Amino acid sequence: MTEIDAKIDALVPAWLYVPDIAEMLDIEVTRVRQLVKEGQLIAVRRGENRSLQVPAPFIDGDKIVKGLPGLLTVLRDDGFSDEEILEWMFTPDPTLPGTPAQALSENRGTEVKRRAQALAL
Repeated sequence: MTEIDAKIDALVPAWLYVPDIAEMLDIEVTRVRQLVKEGQLIAVRRGENRSLQVPAPFIDGDKIVKGLPGLLTVLRDDGFSDEEILEWMFTPDPTLPGTPAQALSENRGTEVKRRAQALAL
């Protein structure tokens, strides 16, 4: 495990496997992989078998958390790698309060997106 993998593992509270997400969203596994390829979700290879997994907080019941795809676009446009995005989204920010991922899931996405846009300045 690399240093960045260990850091992300320590920050992200739970992970979901791609087939589980497909079942939750009632779509094919190939569609979940397409969502990752399109940048609407972030998936990383984890564990001994290096299986593709997505942070569980990115899924809200039977849908992707509102605002996540747009936020990911903003952060990528700012030059963030997927690892840096995950680190930023799951690092506690006392001024929010909580993490950006938590704020997004609590329908406070406007503030999170504003902060992400400010990172580019």
